[in-house]
Amino acid sequence: MKGKRYQECLKVVDTSKIYDPAEALEALLKMPKAKFDESVELHVKLGVDSKHADQQVRGVVVLPNGTGKTQRVLVFAKGDKLEEAKNAGADFVGGEELLPKIEKENWFDYDVIVATPDMMGVVGRIGKLLGPKGLMPNPKSGTVTMDVAKAVQEIKAGKIEYRLDKTNIIHCPIGKVSFGAEKLSENLTTLMEAIIKAKPAAAKGQYLRSISLTTTMGPGLKVNVTKF
Repeated sequence: MKGKRYQECLKVVDTSKIYDPAEALEALLKMPKAKFDESVELHVKLGVDSKHADQQVRGVVVLPNGTGKTQRVLVFAKGDKLEEAKNAGADFVGGEELLPKIEKENWFDYDVIVATPDMMGVVGRIGKLLGPKGLMPNPKSGTVTMDVAKAVQEIKAGKIEYRLDKTNIIHCPIGKVSFGAEKLSENLTTLMEAIIKAKPAAAKGQYLRSISLTTTMGPGLKVNVTKF
């Protein structure tokens, strides 16, 4: 049984209707507010098969208005790169000496890990811990790089990674309810353009199968796929 507020939300929105994107955002913002600033999330089902390597959809995009969440960044580097990362705003920087803290103390007070290529051998040793949490640095997402300053600045500016899950759906935040319709719309358009651009050559038939927008605690609204 869903809570009272969820029921109140259902009086304002129609979960069986297919909304235009702008209309869906307006409807979400009209719903009764939660006690906290909810995230607005995008869920896109794609006509691909994630089991095939040539049908993977994955990439990164900097949302023009950020996500509303300040990402905490840990950088694995050495030498000058440590200072570079610190100056760019990294929350934590270090090398091999951080491994015991992560392994023994279960230290995960960060949202993203960036590593220089020469540190991947070190980071790889804790891959079994980082992988399941989605924290393993990856060249495709720009988190394995010598340009640690740029990587940190982009993450702080609202860079997010989108990728398919096992059911061929991409789940991504596009901001907070407090952003208002205009900023959310700009973020939504930027993210959808990136997903469409990332369409694999091997994908056959209809690429965008279904799109929905939800708030953290609210019902999902279906969005017209032909509007993108």
